[in-house]
Amino acid sequence: MQSSNHESGFSVRLADPDAPVATGAETSGRSFSRRRRNRHGRGLRGEVMLPTHPGYRTRADRFDDMVLDSAQRLHDIWGKTLDGVRFGVDEIPPELEQLAATASTPPMGSYTPAADGDGPTITVYRRVVEQACSSVEELQDLVHDVVVEHTAEMLGVAPETLDPVYRRRY
Repeated sequence: MQSSNHESGFSVRLADPDAPVATGAETSGRSFSRRRRNRHGRGLRGEVMLPTHPGYRTRADRFDDMVLDSAQRLHDIWGKTLDGVRFGVDEIPPELEQLAATASTPPMGSYTPAADGDGPTITVYRRVVEQACSSVEELQDLVHDVVVEHTAEMLGVAPETLDPVYRRRY
């Protein structure tokens, strides 16, 4: 769901490229991004990877997209039932040290009921899920299964009834 700048009241004003360039003592006040070279004069500043290249997005960004895709799929199936549910990603589960000390298997996700005006939250733990998978396809399936299981827990239904493509993988 994207909103335009006019709807949200948010606007961005770009610097005028035709504006005169400051010289002398005023140069030091110029923003870092407006400089043409780095501070040692060794080369052009800019992004190492362009946004059009596949390596631009990090693994964490791609994982976030997988969680959002799964949440969107469930929302498309169940509609208003899932309005107000927040889906999130954390790196590791809280109290991971205690789980490791007792040799317990760390959870791949969690469901937190609504509290203090916030809606219910479903969290997927990225590192735990990534370590359980050997390929990107397997990762995408497991992310979806984790989201489905915790959404089913929230709704009090069996995961198989929530999404027909759900298969218990872990």
